[in-house]
Amino acid sequence: MEKTSSGTGTCLCGAVKITANEIKTNLGACHCGMCRKWAAGPYLSVDCGQKVTIEGKESLSIYDSSDWGSRGFCNKCGSSLFYYLKPNSQYIVSSEIFKDQKFNFDHEIFIDEKPSYYDFANETKKMTGEEVFKSFSPQ
Repeated sequence: MEKTSSGTGTCLCGAVKITANEIKTNLGACHCGMCRKWAAGPYLSVDCGQKVTIEGKESLSIYDSSDWGSRGFCNKCGSSLFYYLKPNSQYIVSSEIFKDQKFNFDHEIFIDEKPSYYDFANETKKMTGEEVFKSFSPQ
């Protein structure tokens, strides 16, 4: 079973605070075009499930980027905070908002959309966009 931890993180200016009770310690990178545009590079994130508390909601903006997901960001400093997977009510939170967390970078998704000008050095499980969507479909 995958390890979890709990923690609190904030945006760059501190206006939005996110507390997660079940942060999975396996970190992933998303290379899809939307994430790269939103995060100015691959989106490094951790699955925080459904048990997430958000403070400072007046400074939180939500952008519905697709039928299945929305993105949360601070409307004061612009920090990318989370991707919300609507069908699962699941928060995929930027790993970079959490301090003092130990993560294991072990997977990359939408590898077929990754530009050729960067690569990560460590070995990870890699999934194409088609494989990602298939993994979310009922069997």
